[in-house]
Amino acid sequence: MSISEQDVIDFIYAEANLLDEHKFEDWLELFADDGVYWMPLEFGQTEEHLTTSLMYEDKLLLTVRVERLKGERTFSQRPKSRCHHILQRPQILNPQILKKGKEIKTKTAFHYTESRLDEQFFLVGWAEHILRPTGDGLQIVRKQVNLINPESAHRNIQLFV
Repeated sequence: MSISEQDVIDFIYAEANLLDEHKFEDWLELFADDGVYWMPLEFGQTEEHLTTSLMYEDKLLLTVRVERLKGERTFSQRPKSRCHHILQRPQILNPQILKKGKEIKTKTAFHYTESRLDEQFFLVGWAEHILRPTGDGLQIVRKQVNLINPESAHRNIQLFV
């Protein structure tokens, strides 16, 4: 399957939009069954299995979190948290792969705001995606969220960056 650069860019923007609109189940469908969501604890961290991370969730754990967010008994989400992503134009790190149907690597700088009641907090960094072309489009194999200050004390991140 041939994927264009614009297809990849549109996919990254659409993913952030699903999160901003709280369409978490639709967002979860973007992940491959073997997909993972990783947020390193240290700047430049390259190992996720032998070191601590802010988050490391496979599709099962992502599903549990999505179920929690929509649950009626999730009192920490009354009222619900809101988020907003501002993305820089995604970069395709291996553009020669686009026409070959292989996994595509991207990097996207972001500013993220999460708000609940009178509190807001901001996260800044870049997301790296590994996307797999399928017959239906693209799937997320890996989303790595790199913060510029991962070692800082952070509030509970309720939603998905």
